[in-house]
Amino acid sequence: MPEVLEIETYRQLADRIVGTTITRGWADAYAAKKLSSRSSWARTVRDLTVTGTSRRGKLLLLETNGVTLGMRFGMTGVLLIDDEAGIDGLFYGPHSYRAEWVRGGLEFSDGRRLVLHDPRRLGRFEIDPDLSELGPDALSLTRKQFDRMIHIARGEGPPIKARLLDQSVVAGVGNLLGDEILFRAGIDPRTPTGTLSTQQRADLFRAFNQTMRTLMRRGGSHTGDHMEARFPGGLCPRDGAPMLQATIGARTTYWCSHHQK
Repeated sequence: MPEVLEIETYRQLADRIVGTTITRGWADAYAAKKLSSRSSWARTVRDLTVTGTSRRGKLLLLETNGVTLGMRFGMTGVLLIDDEAGIDGLFYGPHSYRAEWVRGGLEFSDGRRLVLHDPRRLGRFEIDPDLSELGPDALSLTRKQFDRMIHIARGEGPPIKARLLDQSVVAGVGNLLGDEILFRAGIDPRTPTGTLSTQQRADLFRAFNQTMRTLMRRGGSHTGDHMEARFPGGLCPRDGAPMLQATIGARTTYWCSHHQK
């Protein structure tokens, strides 16, 4: 599933169309669900020139000389420019490409095409997307922003895994990254956020940044250290203890029964 690391790879691929002019846009009913109509995408994007790319968490942004164009990729969405994919290693992705899974895209004056390929039909196009609903970006999270992320004003707060997945608190962490960060930090994902000790907070911040750097270099969220044991009955690759499984923050979560306290 595309998380912040995959979307950053998509953004880098999209840099190739900076400076080109859009001649046509199209979207099917699924990709247009956040638009007023399918035709609004075609009308809005025509004759716009792409001036830059950016990203907030899992939201890819194409800057133009008019509006900002947004793309969300759901669980299986892949960005392609012509026949080149931004990434081909999505954990839950199809690992193949079919014309019937193309949900829409853009055509440019130089003949190239940018398309959204999405078998599960959860990807979306947006026009001038609202960024106020998103927290700070996970790839550039500062210690001050991290401290705000884990601050709980009242009570114990949600499990730390659910807190990491809350896009309004920090944008870009998905299920695989959340599990990997906690695996590296040695923290039980069920731990209420407000009860984390000073040492656990320091370990979590260190693991957060290390995970982002390491997995970005390796090629994506699916390259984590815990991935080989991410199945029922798996054994921790660090210490051989049984891996536990539960649903936390509405997502299937795996963690080590021994070193994650």
